[in-house]
Amino acid sequence: MGMLGQLGDMYKLQKEAKKIKKELAKIYVFAESDGVKVTVSGEQEMISVEILDDAILSDKKKLERSILDATNRATKKAQQVSAEKMKSVMGGFPGLGGPQ
Repeated sequence: MGMLGQLGDMYKLQKEAKKIKKELAKIYVFAESDGVKVTVSGEQEMISVEILDDAILSDKKKLERSILDATNRATKKAQQVSAEKMKSVMGGFPGLGGPQ
C-alpha cells in the first residue's frame, strides 16, 4: 500500500474514532455499592453520585468506601464498553488489532 493509501486509512480511522467518541459520551453505565449509585459515561467521566440509602450518611468511612467502590466498578464497565466500541474500528486496520 502506498503512502497515499496509508494517509487515507489514517483519515478514516480518525473519522471513525471521533464518531465513536460521540457515541460513548451518550452511553451511561452505573454501579451500586452499599446504598451508593455512581453513573459514568462511556468516555469514563463521572456523571452522578446518588445516595440510595440515607442510613449510610451516618457512617463516613462506609460512605467513602462505597463511593470509591461504586466509582471503580462503574469506570471498569465504561472501559469495557469503550474497548468493545474501539475494537470495531481498530479491527479493520492492520497493526492496530486487525488482520495483517
